[in-house]
Amino acid sequence: MAMHPVKSRMFLFSKLPAAYFSGVRIKELNEEKCVTTVPYRWFSKNPFRSTYFACLAMAAELSTGALVMSNIFEKRPRVSMLIIDMDAEFFKKAVGLTTFVCQDGIAIRDAVDTAIATEESNIICVKSIGTNEAGEPIAEFSFTWSFKIKSKKASKPVQNTGDE
Repeated sequence: MAMHPVKSRMFLFSKLPAAYFSGVRIKELNEEKCVTTVPYRWFSKNPFRSTYFACLAMAAELSTGALVMSNIFEKRPRVSMLIIDMDAEFFKKAVGLTTFVCQDGIAIRDAVDTAIATEESNIICVKSIGTNEAGEPIAEFSFTWSFKIKSKKASKPVQNTGDE
């Protein structure tokens, strides 16, 4: 679904509208890596004539999040995912198309599998590196993801109101 041109845009529009309107797109997704882009344009710019850091963060997070979602999709038992920490370093102004690459797909898969096998929460820190069209580093983001088995919801007990 992430690589389908219409379905991926519908997902962004419905679930991540800020990313959709900023122009964030998934360009490549496989077991090992995810590549996303964010352009410098009116909707993603800041007053300093560069891409707003929040738009860069959205593209970076999506490069890790798409790998996470692909690894928990239809898993049984179901696995919840949550970012518990983020760190970023900025090296250069983003004034064109910025491409983010996360190459931690296998490590993410292993972390999800460990959470399922141990039935305990598991965390992993993954990186996404953003470069400009010349291949120069723009920013590096680190996201710490937490994985945990979703608890089965107990059925609600029926309350006796005494009116019977």
